[in-house]
Amino acid sequence: MIDSTARISPTARIEGDVEIGPNVIVGDHSVIGSGTRIMANAVIGPWTTLGQDNIIHYGAIIGHDPQDFGYGGEESRLEVGNGNCFREYVTIHRGNREGTATVIGDNNYFMVQSHVAHNCSIGNNVILAGGALLAGHVTMEDRVIVSGNCVVHQFCRIGTLSMMRGLSRTSRDVPPFCIMDETHTVRTINLVGLRRNGFDSGRVRAIKNAFKVLFRGGPNMRENLAAVEAEPEVTEDVRYLLDFIKSSKRGVCFGRSVSGAEFD
Repeated sequence: MIDSTARISPTARIEGDVEIGPNVIVGDHSVIGSGTRIMANAVIGPWTTLGQDNIIHYGAIIGHDPQDFGYGGEESRLEVGNGNCFREYVTIHRGNREGTATVIGDNNYFMVQSHVAHNCSIGNNVILAGGALLAGHVTMEDRVIVSGNCVVHQFCRIGTLSMMRGLSRTSRDVPPFCIMDETHTVRTINLVGLRRNGFDSGRVRAIKNAFKVLFRGGPNMRENLAAVEAEPEVTEDVRYLLDFIKSSKRGVCFGRSVSGAEFD
């Protein structure tokens, strides 16, 4: 069902069973997948592809031009998977250069006034709470939670099953499995998140022990990495954590200069 007041580009492709509300704008060369619902006053920008069963709430702007002085109107894309929810006044921008894209996976939840800038890559089952802001080229892995009014610097990576506490900010990569707050500071492991996602006590213990060495050990991260790698058995989860840290180009969040009690 398409409301009579909606403005749909003749070059847009609307699949079956799509609901488009009053005063919605759908831009040139966009694709709206089946089962998607777009509520009143939302805008779907040009060169935007929405998969199936997405929900776009009132006033959201999905696929608008990037906020980049170097962008000159060339074709860039936003590619959205299935089952995502974009609440009121969410803004998602396309890539900032010809042929580039912002990419969003499946089953993500973007709360009121959250923002995803150009060329970001968002995985699956991610939650961005109200007012959370991602700058350009941010990579966010699966099952991340970004709490209210957090800010993420451009080109940062946010590791799987990590959580940013409210009002926190980072210009460094956030390691997998951790809770981060204040200014790119690792506080502890995301114990509740790990358990909810089926991590048994053995997996949790291995991650916890690695975090003690990495973020409560000495100030030299290279030495801390070597110490963890020297353990008789390095689990798959710990190996993933180590590889994430070693591949960082911006550096990872650091630990507090206190005892390791939080990881006990």
